[in-house]
Amino acid sequence: MGVRVQAEPFDIGQELKTIKGLNTQIGAVVSFTGLVRDNAGGSGLKSMTLEHYPGMTETELKSLEQEANERWPLQGSLIVHRYGTLKPGEDIVLVITASAHREAAFAAAQFLMDCLKSRVPFWKKEERGDGGAQWVDAKACDDTAQSRWKSS
Repeated sequence: MGVRVQAEPFDIGQELKTIKGLNTQIGAVVSFTGLVRDNAGGSGLKSMTLEHYPGMTETELKSLEQEANERWPLQGSLIVHRYGTLKPGEDIVLVITASAHREAAFAAAQFLMDCLKSRVPFWKKEERGDGGAQWVDAKACDDTAQSRWKSS
């Protein structure tokens, strides 16, 4: 179980191997990898710069991971999020959840991604091939996705 915020690329295969370890109670592992797309508002993307609030970002990610582990019977979980300047095709975020059964692993992974997009302090600036650049606004669809997980 863990959270990392880093500039360096991550090795998805190694992270999956680490989560599985020697735990024979795990019956399902779900992973999600978010990548930089090459489309910025209809114009080709040159790069994306991700900034975060050190300390606060890690605290919020740990809180999300803890909440997922309270909601579902997870055997393991991991969130890795990169920052810095990334090019199209590069990995941005990795979420892995492991459980005895697939339902919990799938639900927890989706919860983590839905909430991460709205609750964690990351900012994205897109630099287009035409020389323009802009900060990416929050999306209503991300807030909607997160709202379905709110406790009643």
